[in-house]
Amino acid sequence: MNGTILGTNLKELVETTIVRERQAGHRLKVCIGTDSQVKGAHIEFATVIVFLREHSGGFMFINNHRERKKMSIKERMIAEVARSVDVAYQLCDLLDHYGVGLEVHADINTDPHFKSNSALKEAMGYILGMGFVFKAKPHAFASSSCADKVV
Repeated sequence: MNGTILGTNLKELVETTIVRERQAGHRLKVCIGTDSQVKGAHIEFATVIVFLREHSGGFMFINNHRERKKMSIKERMIAEVARSVDVAYQLCDLLDHYGVGLEVHADINTDPHFKSNSALKEAMGYILGMGFVFKAKPHAFASSSCADKVV
């Protein structure tokens, strides 16, 4: 969150991070999530890669993106999930190689009284169908807390 711009290839950056953290004696888990907000004529997205150090806190990488497009709530939820799945897919072989666990978090409420719930089945099917561990609210902290703070 210090604003450092990371100008290298994502896979290289993540691999360097994993190696550094392992050398420091940390066991890691990675959680990927995206949140979005409608701001006027734009939709702002924030995708985060959260590195959790077992019993020792964590940190995250952030990517912000802006689109000028109208979307329904369901479309926006699926677009968030698609961004997270894209990042997870780019990193899954690398994370498997180093034995790092991976979860994909969706900022979708499991309570049917919330509008985002309309995309729950599709999002869950998409994430699970890609072979990833799926988490929704209230367990989806990468999207609903971390990404939410930076969008």
